[in-house]
Amino acid sequence: MVKKNIWTRNLKVRLCGETIFNLFYWMYFPFIAIYFSQSLGLALAGALMMVPPVLSLITGLIGGSFADRFGRKRVMLWGVGIQFTMFILFATSSIIWLDYFAFLGITIGKGLYKPASDAMVADTVSAEYRKEVFATFLTGSNLGAVIGPILGAWLFFDYRDLLLWSCAIVLMIYFLFIYFWFKETLTLTSNEGLFSPIKQLKDYIIILKDNKFSYYLLAGIFSVIAIMQLDLYLSVYIYDYVPNQTIVSFINFELSSKDVLGYMLGLNGILFVLFVLPITKWLKGWSDKHVFILSCLLAGFGMFAVGFTTNIWILLFLTIIFTFGEIVRAPVLYNFVSEYAPENARGQYMAASNMQFTIGRLLAPFTVILAAFFGPLIIFSIILLCAFISLVFYIKLYK
Repeated sequence: MVKKNIWTRNLKVRLCGETIFNLFYWMYFPFIAIYFSQSLGLALAGALMMVPPVLSLITGLIGGSFADRFGRKRVMLWGVGIQFTMFILFATSSIIWLDYFAFLGITIGKGLYKPASDAMVADTVSAEYRKEVFATFLTGSNLGAVIGPILGAWLFFDYRDLLLWSCAIVLMIYFLFIYFWFKETLTLTSNEGLFSPIKQLKDYIIILKDNKFSYYLLAGIFSVIAIMQLDLYLSVYIYDYVPNQTIVSFINFELSSKDVLGYMLGLNGILFVLFVLPITKWLKGWSDKHVFILSCLLAGFGMFAVGFTTNIWILLFLTIIFTFGEIVRAPVLYNFVSEYAPENARGQYMAASNMQFTIGRLLAPFTVILAAFFGPLIIFSIILLCAFISLVFYIKLYK
């Protein structure tokens, strides 16, 4: 475990609060598109679901700027408070458009909260232990992502109001703990309390013009495109090309392509929960540069090799390979920003860093579109190319 004396009250409250809430979040989030499509139709629901990622990007940038001007604690309270209010609205509403408004409100609250929360951790933890602390938070977050959908498949459709009220109650308790237990980690000056949208925009332009940070952001975008394929083209490939098969020849138990995909997704989640903290410790002596390079190689070649097999055992082995590529990079991402960003601008740098996830997720589905025109090997080659481009930018980052 991470040394006990670095786990301040702030970190303990954040770890417990976010782990519990993430469990509830993943009980409803994977099914929200189904919920809206049942009432609004598939096409309209699909169009509406494109709004939250863009909204998350915008509010994240605003939240980062707020965190550097009004303090981490205050912005975290705003974010949690907005989410709490919107979950109550969602639970009590009987109008589908009001439900959608509440869902957007939850997205806004989450966008405001995250950069302030990440900046608080960077403020609190020394560079020596930062990777391990972020790895611990990732373990808690992914625990919810593994268990939440299993429970949510039952709760969301049969007891949706109870689930939404439970989310609101958890957020209310977390809000109170932040309010009474948290200590502000940013020392505010007389000017930092003032907010100017024009100055905020200029600050982000300066950040994005920073060549080193731009390399980091571009490397992250191409890396996210490759890693996201487990939920995108890889799913299409498994469903279309992997035949029904038995796990072992002497047991008459046949798995469909959907079963194989389920095993791969489940293995991905379990590996993340079990190994993100141990691997972070094992690679403690590695430089960030070498960790990023290892991540690109594992994720890129692991995904690429999937295109050459339909055997379940080989597919599961390759799942381990590309999942480890995702695992090794996750804590290092936050560590780089924490070390590189000036202390009084960490919130903005954290928010700008999160652009790699939003932009990467927006671009990643292009592989599914291209699959209508090209065969699997071409698509997997494109995925490998994205990982290779990411690797090149990471090398340039540390020159």
